[in-house]
Amino acid sequence: MADKIKVSCFQCGATNNYPAGVLGKQVVCGRCKTPLPVPGAVLELKADRLFVLVNSARLPVLLDFSSETCGPCHMMAPILERLAQRRAGEIMVVKVDIDRNPELAASFGIQAVPTFIIFHKQTERGRATGAMSEADFSLWVASRS
Repeated sequence: MADKIKVSCFQCGATNNYPAGVLGKQVVCGRCKTPLPVPGAVLELKADRLFVLVNSARLPVLLDFSSETCGPCHMMAPILERLAQRRAGEIMVVKVDIDRNPELAASFGIQAVPTFIIFHKQTERGRATGAMSEADFSLWVASRS
């Protein structure tokens, strides 16, 4: 494992080097001093922080629009978590519950769940709807991030 893992701050968008081996300790952004997310975590953010991440992060951002009442969403959840851990330092993963954030889902044009969108440098790089195998999902993410 590398000595440092890249992670983007969801407050200011700055890319930070998160020291490996300090899990369990609070690490803050070098620019704005906001606590950084743990690399490899699936994040759940408020709309304002999500937009900062999508618009400012240098790392690709994978958004997972899902619902607690959606069977395929439940099937994809562990796949998403494993991908986030495996690609820590390479991509940020954010889960958006459309039932709690309908305005946010509407702003991204979400019409079905699960829907996955990859952004990199303010540009949508790909969008997929529906469940898929772990191998297919990993390949889809890799080809667009």
